[in-house]
Amino acid sequence: MVVVFPPQFAGDLLKGSNPQIQLLADATDPNEATSLVNYANIIIRTYQQELMPAQNQTQPGQVQADVKLLYNPQMKGSYNFVPGVMGLILILICAMMTSVGIVKEKEMGTMEVLLVSPLRPWQIVVGKVIPYIALGFGNVLLVLTAARVVFGVPINGNPALLLAESLLYIVVALALGVLISTVAPSQRVAMMAALAGLMLPTLMLSGFIFPIESMPAPLRALSNILPARWFVIVVRGIMIKGVGIEHLWRETLILVGMATALLTVSARRLAVRLG
Repeated sequence: MVVVFPPQFAGDLLKGSNPQIQLLADATDPNEATSLVNYANIIIRTYQQELMPAQNQTQPGQVQADVKLLYNPQMKGSYNFVPGVMGLILILICAMMTSVGIVKEKEMGTMEVLLVSPLRPWQIVVGKVIPYIALGFGNVLLVLTAARVVFGVPINGNPALLLAESLLYIVVALALGVLISTVAPSQRVAMMAALAGLMLPTLMLSGFIFPIESMPAPLRALSNILPARWFVIVVRGIMIKGVGIEHLWRETLILVGMATALLTVSARRLAVRLG
């Protein structure tokens, strides 16, 4: 939130005028915007009360707060709900599909055939990820269609950039599923790891439900390793704010780094199994 003071604010206040302060709040997250505006109003009223005893002759003016909600003036919950659900659905479906699918091949014995083939581990990982990319991308199109038609959430930014960022996030989720599959001994364990290990942290620490700024420092630090946190920022920026890559390059680089790291670790674990 930005607080805008008009010229000659202090002088007008002491003269008995009623100066106006403008509060510009980012309402892409309605809950956070409401909290910030309420905090600012409390501070203004507290200052007003502290100013009263200090004046002997001149009655001070009353500070008026002009609130302007940016990007979501109607305070629609769907503007905050859709990006979070999109990040949750994609990481759960993609990670679970990949992990369970690969573990099933290990249980059936077909994975051992691949491990003794001339294929390198990274080629096996890429080959396992590519088919699920198409399925995940289909889910993106369905979610975006539902967001626009059913919930009325606009796409103010570049749709091509939104699809590209979603594709990057899908790769991160699929790479995470591959990593789970290299650890899980069975399909049941892989499914439980994908659900319990991803759903709750994504719900609680991605900024989907609770503002990250209001969390304790350890939880804020932990949220940095969650792909959904950065993807939610990207989706809100493109769909609601209409910004481009010049404002989202940091989050994009973080997702690229996560995808690279997860794919590298997965390929190395397969190489260890091969050895």
